Amino acid sequence: MVSTPRLVIAAPASNSGKTTVATGLMAAFAARGLAVSPHKVGPDYIDPGYHSLATGRPGRNLDAYMCGPELVAPLFAHGAAGCDLAVVEGVMGLYDGASGQGELASTAQVAKLLKAPVVLVVDASSQSRSVAALVHGFASWDPEVRIGGVILNKVASDRHEALLRDALDESGLPVLGVLRRAPQVATPSRHLGLVPVAERQGDAVDAVRAMGERVRAGCDLDALMALARTAPALADEAWEPAYARAEGPRPVVAVAGGAAFTFAYAEHTELLTAAGAEVVVFDPLRDEKLPAGTAGLVIGGGFPEMYAPELSANEPLRRAVTELALSGAPVAAECAGLLYLARELDGKPMCGVLDATARMSERLTLGYRQAVAVSDSPLAVAGTRLRGHEFHRTVLEPGAGPVPAWGMHQPERRVEGYVQRGVHASYLHTHWAASPEVARRFVEHCRAR
Repeated sequence: MVSTPRLVIAAPASNSGKTTVATGLMAAFAARGLAVSPHKVGPDYIDPGYHSLATGRPGRNLDAYMCGPELVAPLFAHGAAGCDLAVVEGVMGLYDGASGQGELASTAQVAKLLKAPVVLVVDASSQSRSVAALVHGFASWDPEVRIGGVILNKVASDRHEALLRDALDESGLPVLGVLRRAPQVATPSRHLGLVPVAERQGDAVDAVRAMGERVRAGCDLDALMALARTAPALADEAWEPAYARAEGPRPVVAVAGGAAFTFAYAEHTELLTAAGAEVVVFDPLRDEKLPAGTAGLVIGGGFPEMYAPELSANEPLRRAVTELALSGAPVAAECAGLLYLARELDGKPMCGVLDATARMSERLTLGYRQAVAVSDSPLAVAGTRLRGHEFHRTVLEPGAGPVPAWGMHQPERRVEGYVQRGVHASYLHTHWAASPEVARRFVEHCRAR
């Protein structure tokens, strides 16, 4: 049984202040000495970085599309084990989910799966009495979604606050917090998301601290904790990465990190470790060698286009990556990793493992995908079906090699990515918790080296 007190922080629409409130609540409760488990609905990699700064624990994603609704509660239980409180930041508007899929992958669905009360963050900057109608509509839309209170964001003045509170008195929902406009807490954005923590370092720490102070001053933390404790126990068993366990020697798997490669799900490293790997993180911006004894390489997502000159200038590491890939060692590259393995990115030489060039474009490619493995690789056997997510503003030419990585089935049919020797490179982000055999197969290929 999972009895961790929990809250889902949602909003009527994007840009209402969910991240500020959720991260601020995490920081404020952590400052009280509580062990706070941070979670994010959907595939986003960036917000969990801020959550981790606020709590000192890995930020974890709850994605009902990529992992399936049946894994949401077990993954939550895995992350929240031993914690005093869990705070789950929603995605988009409360009822927005995968396009054309009803409630699938929405914040509302995750709240229902977790049996968690919802706190609705409302951007009140351009309304007064209408806020009551807005809140009433969201609270009554789905009777299975329990909205336990409201936090008013971007409130202009004492007079504005009084008008909002008077209107909400008739709604029956308590006002659990009021936050005034505070531009000093603003965090820079890129491609529909915040700039990753690893790129901002000290500024990110200051921003999280400011969010915590702002929420602590403007919200009723005791009332919010009391609401969190109303969540009933969950009967789901916690997900365990040991499902991927294999016996044998422990091969070294190098995992790219640092500011250029910040997109990673915590469960991937846990699965690789459980499958028998010794995981060593390295920074392609600084390290000139791969970790000693590297038998396999994982290069995840990020924003390599922001660091193309620095990545290109690190010629010793580029040569080491190329040599490893050409030797037939298992290499798993997603999105940023795909670009790093190309001949060049925006005119800057990269590793040259793939006969392709990459460049920035004006078009943002974003959305969930259904995919099937086209051929055998260190990640999957041909015919394996996975769900994933694309998020990039770059174009790779050609987009698929002689042996593509995936055949896409949504939203359009196409092939994508590269499989050659031991390399599996693609734009598609996947969540290995849904398919732990991916990690086991990868480590087995590394062990066979």
